[in-house]
Amino acid sequence: MAFFERIADILKANINDMIDKAEDPVKMVKQLILEMEDQVDEATRALGQAMGSQKVAAKELADAKAKVADWNDKAKLALKNSDEALARKALDIKVGLEGQVTQLQASYDGITAQVDKLKDQVQTLKMKLDEARARQNVLIARAKMAEAATNVATSISAATTESAFAKLDKLEKKIVQQEATAEAFTELNAAGVTQAAVADEFEELQHKDAVDSELERLKTELGMA
Repeated sequence: MAFFERIADILKANINDMIDKAEDPVKMVKQLILEMEDQVDEATRALGQAMGSQKVAAKELADAKAKVADWNDKAKLALKNSDEALARKALDIKVGLEGQVTQLQASYDGITAQVDKLKDQVQTLKMKLDEARARQNVLIARAKMAEAATNVATSISAATTESAFAKLDKLEKKIVQQEATAEAFTELNAAGVTQAAVADEFEELQHKDAVDSELERLKTELGMA
C-alpha cells in the first residue's frame, strides 16, 4: 500500500542530512515526527477497516456453515421418516451451500492473511515511531549545540582574542588612573584638614591674647594694676 511505502521512505531517509539543509532544524525534526504520526494513524485506520471486513467474512462463513449443518440434519430427519426424495432435496441444498462455504472460507483466509500482515506492519511502524521520538530530543539538542557553536565562532571572528585583551588592558589602565586620582584627592583632603586645624589653633591663641589685653586695660582703668 502507498502509505507503507511512504513510511519506509521517511524512515530510511537521512534525517541528519535533512536537518543540515533545513533553515530551522528544530522545526524540521518536529515536522518529521508529526508526519510519521500521521502515517501511523493512517495505517492503523486501514488495519481497522481490514479487521472489520474480517469480522463480516467470519460471520458470513459461520452462517453458511450453520446452514449446511441445518440442511444435513433435515436430510437425516427425512430419511428417518423414510422420505428419501425429501432427503435428496435437502442434500441438494446442502451441497450448494457447501460450495458457498468453500468460497467464503477462501475469502476469509485471504482477509485474515492481509490482517495479520497489516498488524505486523503497524507494529513495526509504531516501533519506528517510538524510536524516532526517542531520537527527537537528541537531534534537537545537537541542532541547538551546532547553532550555539556557530554563534560562538561568529563572535570570535567579529572580535578576536587579541582585541579583547587590548580592551582589557585599556580598561585596567583606566581603573589605575581612577585609583590614582582618588588617592590624590584623599591626600589633598587630609592636608586640608591639617592646615585647617593649625589655623584654628592660631585663631584661638589670637583670641586669648585679645581677651588678656582687654583684661589688663580694664584693670589699669580701675586702678587695679
